[in-house]
This record gives sequence, C-alpha cells and structure tokens, in this order.
Amino acid sequence: MNKKLLFSITKKDFRVDTFRSGGKGGQKQNKTESGVRITHIDSGAVGESREERSQFQNKKIAFRRLTESDRFKIWHRIKTNEFLFNLQNIDKAVDEMMDEKNIKIEYL
Repeated sequence: MNKKLLFSITKKDFRVDTFRSGGKGGQKQNKTESGVRITHIDSGAVGESREERSQFQNKKIAFRRLTESDRFKIWHRIKTNEFLFNLQNIDKAVDEMMDEKNIKIEYL
C-alpha cells in the first residue's frame, strides 16, 4: 500500500501549560507544577491531566485526550479533506485508489 503524507503536526502547533495540581502527592503537589494542559492552536482542542505525580506522564495523558477529542477529530477530518480535494487531478487520484492492488476482496 502506497501511503502519502498529506500534512504534519509539530510541537509548534500546540501550546503546553503546566500548573500546580491537586491529587496524589501530599505536600509535593503544592511545590511542583505536574498538571498539564495541552491546546492545539488551530482546532482549539484541549487535553488536560493532573492525576499523576509526574509531569511527563500527565503530558502523555493530556496529549492522548486531546487527540481523542471530538473537536480535534473534526479538525483532522476537515484538514485531510482539504488536502485531498486540492489534488490537481482528482480523476487520476481516484483511478490510483481504485487500482487492483488497493482493493481487498473477501470471500465468505
């Protein structure tokens, strides 16, 4: 299968904010900024996590929540369609997609 990169998302497309969070950690929670809020600038989608003591773990959780949000999924779908429909020769693209090597037929 021949995949083509339509667009990419990098760190500069996100804003990462850290804050002091409640939860696990006792007195440590008052001293460290382990809570994380990640915002995708273009879509406005937000992921937040504060339940772990580790900022790194909270970043992973917040990013996963952001990418699984409805708002980010809609933005991704719109952006993908914009790129696909801006192909100069749509008939050629359809013919390539309908090539035998791209079609899977299952027999029951």
